Amino acid sequence: MKTRNILLIATITLLLSGCVVYSFYPLYTESDLFENDLLLGEWFEDDDNDVVFSGSDDSWNFTHPFLGDQKDSIRDKKRYVLSLSSNDNGVVKESKFEVHVIKLADEYFLDFYIDDYGDDDNITLADLHLVPVHTFAKLSVSDDKLEIRWFDPEWLEDLIKENKIRIHHEDNGDYILLTAKPKELQKFVSKYVDSEEAFEDGLSVELFRKK
Repeated sequence: MKTRNILLIATITLLLSGCVVYSFYPLYTESDLFENDLLLGEWFEDDDNDVVFSGSDDSWNFTHPFLGDQKDSIRDKKRYVLSLSSNDNGVVKESKFEVHVIKLADEYFLDFYIDDYGDDDNITLADLHLVPVHTFAKLSVSDDKLEIRWFDPEWLEDLIKENKIRIHHEDNGDYILLTAKPKELQKFVSKYVDSEEAFEDGLSVELFRKK
């Protein structure tokens, strides 16, 4: 289930494919957020800054959003806007996420929430059946490198089926959606933060800062 082409997560197809753990609520509360520049800048999936996977060049660009009027040039350093872009055979694809960093059990975690997945002027019936969800991942930072690892949904499913964990959720037989609120989610994450099994077969990516 691991993949190097992380841009797939920027599509609704992947969000419905079962490769990550979905949550109705965010992992954070406002009081958990803090100012930081951990992610700021442009990142690539290879340290030679020449990433080519299946004919596409992928990049992650993290910026702080403007706080209030853009002309004041004041940015909110507690939040990020992530632009994921790829050039696939001359076709540029881009998706945007809201990303928040929090710290739990002495480890950093990221909360992803898709910010723009449709055109408000051209809403289709399919668009009306899509509900954005949160996903969260463990973040390791070293020098100019980021490692991002999402929880393995099959691992979570096994825990729930075996009654080894109690967390608010809904299971329609195809997908498990966590419905726990932030503090309950944080207890869950903190409990398994050091579990290699929890992340071993989950989605993961290594990013290197553009120089």
